[in-house]
Amino acid sequence: MNNHLNHSESPTVSSILATWQQKIAAYLDLTRLNRPVGILLLLWPTYWALWLAGAGRPDPGIFVIFTLGVIVMRSAGCAINDYADRDVDGLVTRTRQRPLATGVITPKEALGVFFSLLVVALVLVVQLNRLTVALSLVAVVLAVTYPLGKRLHHLPQLQLGFAFGWSIPMVFAAQTETLPVVAWGLFAANLFWTIAYDTLYAMADRPDDLKIGVKSTAILFGRFDLLIVSILYGATLLCLSAVGWISQFPFGYFVILAGAALMAVWIVSSARSRTLTACMLAFKRNTLFGALVMLALIVAQG
Repeated sequence: MNNHLNHSESPTVSSILATWQQKIAAYLDLTRLNRPVGILLLLWPTYWALWLAGAGRPDPGIFVIFTLGVIVMRSAGCAINDYADRDVDGLVTRTRQRPLATGVITPKEALGVFFSLLVVALVLVVQLNRLTVALSLVAVVLAVTYPLGKRLHHLPQLQLGFAFGWSIPMVFAAQTETLPVVAWGLFAANLFWTIAYDTLYAMADRPDDLKIGVKSTAILFGRFDLLIVSILYGATLLCLSAVGWISQFPFGYFVILAGAALMAVWIVSSARSRTLTACMLAFKRNTLFGALVMLALIVAQG
């Protein structure tokens, strides 16, 4: 009788598989590997830099290392961000189903994922030159400190801009072993762009963030949010134009940048209602903006 009860209470193969499927889904959610928009927003400026630094022919090995590195570091950043936000994500409409908020993943597991991904990133970066390795240390500091920004000041989007754009000087260091003016021009363009699209992202959470005391540029800008976002897009395009002028790019580059300007107008206008759905849609459309800038660079150096 006791043997029968023990057997009936033991986990079945199907229940074990269901548990593992839930766990895998939770890890994918923790690292956002199930949401490619963020990966694309990081990959586009990295590819801009690879194309520009490589004069249209980036080194294949460096291309692979940076592609994998961006995915790994973005996943690590998401893991440490969720760890830092584990006590507040449950209070925000958009994030209350995240695995740490629901308890599917423990804080220790999230830290384990973060440090494991850092090891993978280290394995990738040590294959590059010393200057790139030195710059990668800054990338780690930026990734670790970003989640604290929203608790200390109203410019966490600026911190994110530095974190998301740091691959640009790293690419130039890896490809050319130099950090020319155009590298910093591209970095500045990405910095303004990141603040713009992440402000749109933060606008989706603004009502909840105001209640729980989380800071953001969306709160700082207030009713002038879309006006300032528009100015940031303008600054992005101005920096990209300066990069084109310094690099003596052909007229076609600037024509496509004009198309990117029209896309920026479309993105901002789509967020006019300031609803969660509208802001998230406007945020996601930035992947098209990044692709258009990539097209401009391909045309310039094709």
